[in-house]
Amino acid sequence: MDSLKEGDSRSSNLGESTSKKRKGGVSGVEETLDRVSQLPDALLVQILSLLPTKDAVASCVLSKRWCYLWYSIYNFLFINSDYRTENFIYFVDHVLAHCTSSNIKKFQLNFDYMTRWNFDLETIRWISFAVERKVEDVILCSDDEELTYKLPLSMGTCSSLITLNLSRWVFDKRLAIAWNSLKSLKLDLISLDDDDIVNLLSGCPAMETLELFFFRGFRRLEITSSNLKRLTLAGHWRPDFENDTSLEIMAPYLQHLEISGNLYNLMCRLVNVSSLVNAKLTFNITCIKSIQSGEYDNDVEEATCGDYHQVLRTLVQDYLHKLSYATELSIGTCFREVLCASQFEGVPWVLIPDLKCKYLTLELHIGNFNLHGLAGLLRASPNAETLNIDIAITLFGSPCRFESKYLGKVDNANIERRISSFPFPNLKIVKIGISVEMCLKYNFAWQFKKLFELSKFLLKIATVLEKFIITSERRKCRRCSMNCESRLLSQLTEKLLRCARSSANPVFIFQE
Repeated sequence: MDSLKEGDSRSSNLGESTSKKRKGGVSGVEETLDRVSQLPDALLVQILSLLPTKDAVASCVLSKRWCYLWYSIYNFLFINSDYRTENFIYFVDHVLAHCTSSNIKKFQLNFDYMTRWNFDLETIRWISFAVERKVEDVILCSDDEELTYKLPLSMGTCSSLITLNLSRWVFDKRLAIAWNSLKSLKLDLISLDDDDIVNLLSGCPAMETLELFFFRGFRRLEITSSNLKRLTLAGHWRPDFENDTSLEIMAPYLQHLEISGNLYNLMCRLVNVSSLVNAKLTFNITCIKSIQSGEYDNDVEEATCGDYHQVLRTLVQDYLHKLSYATELSIGTCFREVLCASQFEGVPWVLIPDLKCKYLTLELHIGNFNLHGLAGLLRASPNAETLNIDIAITLFGSPCRFESKYLGKVDNANIERRISSFPFPNLKIVKIGISVEMCLKYNFAWQFKKLFELSKFLLKIATVLEKFIITSERRKCRRCSMNCESRLLSQLTEKLLRCARSSANPVFIFQE
């Protein structure tokens, strides 16, 4: 009985302690909230403006003090994430109707699931509201693959704009652009003709960065402004295989250029890029015309593929001449194909100019890799101090039949003897990064051999090498349930330690 009473006493004390903790927890939250509420209104508005708009509006339930603070926020993020369009329209209307800020910093509108009628009726009014409040940063986007939208005329007079990001929009021919303060413009899934480009560039005299993702329609891009230093062209959108075949780029003041993604049969020609410092050219061009009909025909490929490759070789050789003074280059697989083919087409080494770049990045697919493509690029880069090689180990990306003809003739041993006679006195750092799309425990034998061959070759040609770095992701493979990537690449590093090398004491580093 005494022990039972003692147990009851302990239970009672425990209950009281738990109750106190709960009360203390609630009290702590209230105390924290009270401390936050003591901050000045301007600081609280600044905090609320950093939150998603729904969360900022929800703060009105905290206390009377907070009830109206969200009226003064200056950043707006509206996302229609479900099919309840009426609720979304009501929410946006409610927020903008109570907005007291005279200057809007950021206005972002994601209008998925809105019909054309709803869009035309509502968003023109919302965008006009932002323009009237001197908005600085605007993001307007949709993931609807069936619709594109016409930019409201009121948007053209928004002289307060600093950054603009548009997805799935077209420019009204009546739109007079006067974005005198705009610094950065990003257009995604956009169709522009040559007149639109001229109107756009002339209306943005202060623009420094232009990014076009999945673009189409124009054939000439002439940038005369000395302010525009950075240009990105990434992916061709719904190409017209008969008309969208060539794009000329004239940008004498451009310093940073990126051309990436699938361009299909679009050939981007660099007419004047004399000020380039940094260039990333990792695009892909489709060489098989039968893709137009969605069919794969070996006869069509054999007849037309050679023409595509010849045009591509001329284009890439012109790139190398135009980019010879850039200090940082990133080069994709199409360059490897051109330099590999040059040996079998009678093109001497001297037609590939010496590049001035100190930082060279190469993208390779290990399945298509051969020593000659890499050797040619290194031969053209005697000043390179850092070499980054990004290797994709994948089951896809096989060369076409035309390319396979001369890839099969490659004599890596002969190429190694030729290239090893050229000095590489500046190469100090080699970094190989691996991107894996399959299990390496069961599918790595021939890839491992090629990767080892590449690494051994680099050790022979680099006379002042200081670091040789191999990196891999630390991940658990879904197929073999182990970290097969790191284990095998670690073995590669150990194997390289036993290889001959020209440099005295390079440091080998394996990073996860």
